[in-house]
Amino acid sequence: MPDKFELYDVTIIGGGPVGLFTAFYSGMREMKTKVIEYLPFLGGKVPYFYPEKIIRDVGGIPQLSGEQLTENLIEQAKTFDPTIVLEEQVTEVKKCEDGTFLLTSSNGARHHTKAIILATGFGILKSVKLDLPGAEEYEEKSLYYTIRKLDHFKGKQVLVSGGGNSAVDWANELESIAEKVTVVYRRPSFSGIESNITKMMNSSVDILQPYELVELKGKNGQISSTITKHTDTHNQKEIPVDNIIVNHGFHIDLGAIEQWGMQMNNGSIQVDDQMSTSIPGIFAVGDIASFPGKLNLIAGGFNEGPIAVNNAKLHSSPEAQLETIYSTNYEPLIKED
Repeated sequence: MPDKFELYDVTIIGGGPVGLFTAFYSGMREMKTKVIEYLPFLGGKVPYFYPEKIIRDVGGIPQLSGEQLTENLIEQAKTFDPTIVLEEQVTEVKKCEDGTFLLTSSNGARHHTKAIILATGFGILKSVKLDLPGAEEYEEKSLYYTIRKLDHFKGKQVLVSGGGNSAVDWANELESIAEKVTVVYRRPSFSGIESNITKMMNSSVDILQPYELVELKGKNGQISSTITKHTDTHNQKEIPVDNIIVNHGFHIDLGAIEQWGMQMNNGSIQVDDQMSTSIPGIFAVGDIASFPGKLNLIAGGFNEGPIAVNNAKLHSSPEAQLETIYSTNYEPLIKED
């Protein structure tokens, strides 16, 4: 059966930042590469959830918006013309007698490959919704789960609900744009990068903790104020607001991949130091991969991708001697310069 499907050296499932850089490095290793992305665009959650969020934790890039980083990664990924498939969710995998894999998508499409690199992030992400009566009435009108355009909040009274990295980052980004920024968090201490928390604590951002939202007031989709409650004393405060941004995390759904039989670890896929899963020929990188000392940074995923590519190539050609390749000494790239 696989004979009628074009055979690829490696198929990368996931077209987010880590998947895109992995595709570039795979091309540099002269592997026939395919990228399959569930969304109708490349970039994963970054351009969807954080297009204007400033990213600072990639070496050599002092700061760059999520949208700009995505554009750069897409351009880089296309250097060696990988096949890109959008709006497909891979649901099934079958190992063939010759050791290759046949992938089947939910729409019935099939893909034949020697190796698989999973770069799906946490899978399909859905924001945890604000569990208050009538919250749906305000969604995308004055209540948001992500920020697409910072200018939308210019001169407004904005409340951010949450205490993780995203909530702290948005509070810092909005502090100089909004008329007033208030952060409400139900726990006594914030979680996230210390320097960002310190910046927020030393800014004009008004912080209420441990408080939580208990009621929204407004009409016709426009919030006018919210009632907050102290989680210990139950004292309440009413805060006038124009917009609320909710950062309560995500529901994670790995979909059918979770049923492929790979060893899992708290919702992630366990890998070894070669980024190999418990199924030979299937590798995992980025947020979906779990190993001791894992650092969930985009920069960390940029290291994991090339490791997976190198070992995917060795899996397909175990007799080959794999030499180290750098972009600075890779002749085709040098000639382009």
